[in-house]
This record gives sequence, structure tokens and C-alpha cells, in this order.
Amino acid sequence: MSASSRPLRIFVITEDDPLYVIRFFDVFLAELPKDRIDIAGMTISRAFHEPILRTAKRIWRFYGTIDFLRLLMRWVLVKVTGRRIGALAQSAGVTLIDATSVNSPEFLERLRALDVDVLVSVAAPEVFKGPLLSIPRLGCINIHSGRLPQYRGMMPTFWQMRAGERAATVTIHEMAEKLDAGGVVATLDFPLLTHDSLDRVITGTKQAGARLMIQTLLQFDPETGARPRSVPIDISTGKYNRFPDPQSVREYRARGHRML
Repeated sequence: MSASSRPLRIFVITEDDPLYVIRFFDVFLAELPKDRIDIAGMTISRAFHEPILRTAKRIWRFYGTIDFLRLLMRWVLVKVTGRRIGALAQSAGVTLIDATSVNSPEFLERLRALDVDVLVSVAAPEVFKGPLLSIPRLGCINIHSGRLPQYRGMMPTFWQMRAGERAATVTIHEMAEKLDAGGVVATLDFPLLTHDSLDRVITGTKQAGARLMIQTLLQFDPETGARPRSVPIDISTGKYNRFPDPQSVREYRARGHRML
């Protein structure tokens, strides 16, 4: 981009996760070159879109009692200290925009008014429908902590570790109406240890992914309309993974991996 070019205008949609997704924004907001990339706004949605007790039960079954209690203590601590993605964003001068649904007519109208070049999804908990995907001039991109199309769906870091992969692949891809189905724009491999922890790998991939996202956004040119090259994927060769069941967790632990 030439020195006279205007900054790329992006809008970010993410979820309210003060434990792990926030690690992405620690890096992203601190290292974003603000003279070249302008965040026009951010929407932070509630994770899971389900009652909190149902979420707690899901997490308890996944982590087990001891690690669940340790994780709960972390959550209480961030609640007390006020360490949230929204607070980080506001400190960086980013405008927060509330939305009951990012597919609602009201939200779409507001997003159109912002004249956004690229829509960025970071662990967004809602499926983006066609009208939303069509608004940004240069498209929508999502960051996914798994190799595509092999590890589509939920908890890709867990599934890669359970499968015995040597690295967790972070993928940035174009967004389509089908989940994790757009062309791959960029990837990086985060090495896994023989006996590793999900906590370490999720934290590390979020931080490394933030830098990969910045590098990717710098390949968009709002004046010429240039975009980074993407490689199509065939989702029929992969699998859409759901939230892990108890048997999958046992197989994960049998490899010598820990949760925390």
C-alpha cells in the first residue's frame, strides 16, 4: 500500500470469552498498524447462545471436576478485575456496537453505513448469512484453529491433539454460508509437544493467529481492490466436528495430554 492510500476499514465480530479469545486481542490490538488498518467497530456476542447453567454443565463434562473448578476460579478472577475484550477494545479507541443478532436487519443497516472493506470473524458464535457476508467491499475472513477441511467445526485444537497431530494448524479463510467452507488464505503450524496441555496450545494459537491475521489484512488494498490469493477447499473430504463427547476426552487424555 502506498503512503497516500487510506487505511483498510475492518469490522470485527467476536464472542465474549475473557479466558482464551481475549489472548488473540491482547496481541491484535497492541500490534495492529493503525496507520494502515482502521477498526470501524466491533461487536462482542455472548458465547454459546445458551443458558449459563447449560454452558457450565457442558464445560464441566469436558474438563472434569478439578479442572472445571480451576477454570471457574480463573473466570471469577477476570470478572473481579474487569479484564474483558470489550474493555481492551475501548482502551484502544474501538467503538463497540451491540447486536441481538449480527444477521438482524438493524445490524445490517448499521454495518452498511460504516463503509467496511473487510469483515473479520474471531470465534464468532453466530452463523453469518448471505446478506451479512455481502456487505464488506472486499469480503469476510475468519480465523480457525484447525487445518481445513479436515478439522472443520467446534474445538479444532482439541481434535488435532486427540488425533496425534504434530502441530495445530491455524487457518485464515474466506467466509461462505456453509461453515468453514471458504477458500484458505493463510495458515501457520503451531508445534505440539508429545505431552501437551489444551490450555497452552489454545493460548499459543490465539496469540500466533493474531499476528497471522494482521499479516493477512495487510494484503488487502482498499484502493485497488486487491485481495490475498485463496485456495479453494473440498469440504466433502473433511469432517464437521461437534463439541467433544466423554469418550473423545478419554482418548485425548490417553495420549498423555492435559486440559490445563
